[in-house]
Amino acid sequence: MKKILYFLFALTLISCKNEKKENSKLQVVTTTTMITDLVKHIGGNTIEVQGLMGAGVDPHLYKASEGDVTKLYNADIIFYNGLHLEGKLVEVFEKMESSSKLQVALAESLDKGGLIGSEYFASNYDPHVWFNIQYFKKFANQVTEVLSSEDEKNASLYKSNNEAFQKELDVLEEKIIAKIETLPEEKRILVTAHDAFNYFGKTYGFEVVGLQGLSTATEAGVKDVQRLSQFIIDNKVKAIFVESSVPKRTIEALQAAVLSKGHEVTIGGSLFSDALGDTGTIEGTYIGMFTHNVNTIVDALQ
Repeated sequence: MKKILYFLFALTLISCKNEKKENSKLQVVTTTTMITDLVKHIGGNTIEVQGLMGAGVDPHLYKASEGDVTKLYNADIIFYNGLHLEGKLVEVFEKMESSSKLQVALAESLDKGGLIGSEYFASNYDPHVWFNIQYFKKFANQVTEVLSSEDEKNASLYKSNNEAFQKELDVLEEKIIAKIETLPEEKRILVTAHDAFNYFGKTYGFEVVGLQGLSTATEAGVKDVQRLSQFIIDNKVKAIFVESSVPKRTIEALQAAVLSKGHEVTIGGSLFSDALGDTGTIEGTYIGMFTHNVNTIVDALQ
């Protein structure tokens, strides 16, 4: 697979070398839907943005297609999460390092002292940092700096767009904190398909337990299901949650295990973890996704 991917990359370089058309707009490629939404907020109509991943796509398992290689080659800037979230794309990015392509791994610039350790990723850190809104604000600042540096004539526009987005994120955080405060502290236990919400839990006061590990590349075993089912019973957890980018069967198996022990737990709804909702929906934006998640969690656990 490696050889095929590298061949496609080399072939694209040759075939597209003289075909790239001049365009006054910066050509930007992004990986996850969260980053795509962010870059569009900052760049507006001044840039062209192509996101590799769509709604419901798991970035842990995503592999580059031939079309992706073409998009990456034609880009002026590539924004991605980093911290090994896009594990299957790492080799492609490394192969492109010898080119003049500007690649920006947004999470790599965060202070490692505040990150959560993880043995599931080569970076040794949990990469789901967007669930801390303050980290996402830093992402926005970094995107603004990069776009302004590469397109100085529109720097004031990028700055203005970022200032507006920062205010929206501040309002978002105020609203979700107010919503969370309606939930008694003893009920703030979040059980999901995998540990994508550890930054959310650390920042907003939830104990987070995932059936799978931090990466969806690993499957939950029978012992994991039995262990977590007993935890749910012991802590009187009212609801557990499925995720849009993880198969529902894992949480259904957990629910069945709890029921087999004479206890009841409901599936409180679907959360957006590694991807936003469909384009054109409220949940298809970072702010809409975060609002949906918090409302779903708090309402189900009340």
